[in-house]
Amino acid sequence: MLVCLTAHQRSTPFDSLERLSTVGDDLAERLSAVHDSVRGAVVLATCNRFEAYFDLAEEPDLASPVPAMDAAMEAIAGAADMDYRALRENVDFAHGNQVAHHLFTVASGLDSVAVGEDEIAGQVRRALEAARGRGLTTAPLEHLFQRATETSRAVKNTTRLGESGRSLVRLAVDLVSSRVDWDTARVLLVGTGRYAAAALAALRAVGATDIRVHSRSGRQRFANREHLVHVSVDDYAAEAAAADVVVTCTATTDTFALEAFSHATARAGSTAAQVVIDLGLPRNVDPEVALLPGVELLDLETIRLHAPVDEAETVGQAREIVQAAAQRHAAARRVHEVAPSVVDLRGFVHGVLDEELTRARRRGDSPEVETALRHFSGVLLHQLIARGHTLASSGAGADWADAIRTVLPGAREGISPDEGEQP
Repeated sequence: MLVCLTAHQRSTPFDSLERLSTVGDDLAERLSAVHDSVRGAVVLATCNRFEAYFDLAEEPDLASPVPAMDAAMEAIAGAADMDYRALRENVDFAHGNQVAHHLFTVASGLDSVAVGEDEIAGQVRRALEAARGRGLTTAPLEHLFQRATETSRAVKNTTRLGESGRSLVRLAVDLVSSRVDWDTARVLLVGTGRYAAAALAALRAVGATDIRVHSRSGRQRFANREHLVHVSVDDYAAEAAAADVVVTCTATTDTFALEAFSHATARAGSTAAQVVIDLGLPRNVDPEVALLPGVELLDLETIRLHAPVDEAETVGQAREIVQAAAQRHAAARRVHEVAPSVVDLRGFVHGVLDEELTRARRRGDSPEVETALRHFSGVLLHQLIARGHTLASSGAGADWADAIRTVLPGAREGISPDEGEQP
């Protein structure tokens, strides 16, 4: 059984998302051991969501997912230093094919602040790779995440969501463009990771050319590669004070990258207009920076509140693609669930065929008899299995598997219907 726990920007307070962003890279490994029924786990953590995907065993004595999910939420709350009840109130729960529909929606950027954002598909892919590297994935989880990537690609290739290279940082830049002359603006970029590269691309796309970069760890490789002015630790405070725009997206979160008192000191009472865009989670910028004269602070919560509503027609087309993909995934899962009964049926028919062929050879029958017997058994198997797959796709696979178990001697137990299959 596939199960998902999700906390996202629409239903979870920003401070809770901020705490969840600090849980650490080893959380998936810890979650995989919280209950005997957990067979695999994948954690997807982005700047606006935290999600944990589980593959649970479906043995009769482990049929309910509730104990495993309670244990998982206890572990998550502990890792994030949150109250368990507060976490539970802000976490959504999905199971069955609702999980596929949700993940396909997420991977396609339809559940993002910037609808259709580019980064999320890569984050989904890397979440799977990280879990796989730790040996935490299972076949159902692999199939789920691979289909999510395929669905995201289909949405980008067949709708207008793939046209503009949307992202959260581009949304932030667009929100302040009416107040910034990018051609002459002096920009300081704090951070040199993957998200800094996306921020740099967005800044260059709107015409920014005077871009300096500061790495809190002191690395200069990013600045050298992108032909940017590197700002040293000694020069950082002065550069931050002099910049027209400061964009922070650093993963170094032990202290604020921009602290209110020191920034006020560096600005020396200046009231010159300055825009600070904080793309970090946890926050990179002290919220009190917004109280300084002339400074406008946009953090992730502010960006979310001012995100525009995207074109209904384009989003509707994308959601239709997601819905169809989730239905196909559900059908494929149902067909897979009757596979043990298919194996039993093949084994039975092939066993009967072998016995009849042995008798025919003892009788000295012609080769045509063996050909006819093989053809008949092949046609019989094809029709019976095709019927099983058709019934499974429509949700009636359990009935077919029960019929096989009833008719064939020694057939294994049938499957149980999976609740929540409809997306």
